[in-house]
Amino acid sequence: MLFKGLEVAQTGLSVQKYRMDIIASNLANAQSVDDNGNPYRRKIPVFEEMVDRQTDIPLSKVRIKKVLQDPTPYKLEFDPSNPLADQNGYVKLPNIDPMREMVDMISAMRTYEANLTAFNTHKDMLLKSIDIIKV
Repeated sequence: MLFKGLEVAQTGLSVQKYRMDIIASNLANAQSVDDNGNPYRRKIPVFEEMVDRQTDIPLSKVRIKKVLQDPTPYKLEFDPSNPLADQNGYVKLPNIDPMREMVDMISAMRTYEANLTAFNTHKDMLLKSIDIIKV
């Protein structure tokens, strides 16, 4: 029970790090097309609260449930000279908005920092409790 706060903060740290990795992948692939000419599709992590399987009681921990592909339409760019252009001269580009990704990255970083602060605060309280017990 003493370490529950550490576990909660640790799961928050883990999912936010994973979220930042997905955002970084989205940004890195903002202009990517696979070998078949299909544009990269933005990925979105979905979180879920962890539940004790024996009691169905929420544990206040979180994990990645799944990673979805964003269903928004691809961007279209008129470039008839591009070999990937369709019969109308349009090229499909990934559905990545770099500004949106940067806002998501800042949000993930702030949440990561909040979880880190909670972890360190709980750790410091545990260490001070041990010091009090020693005396």
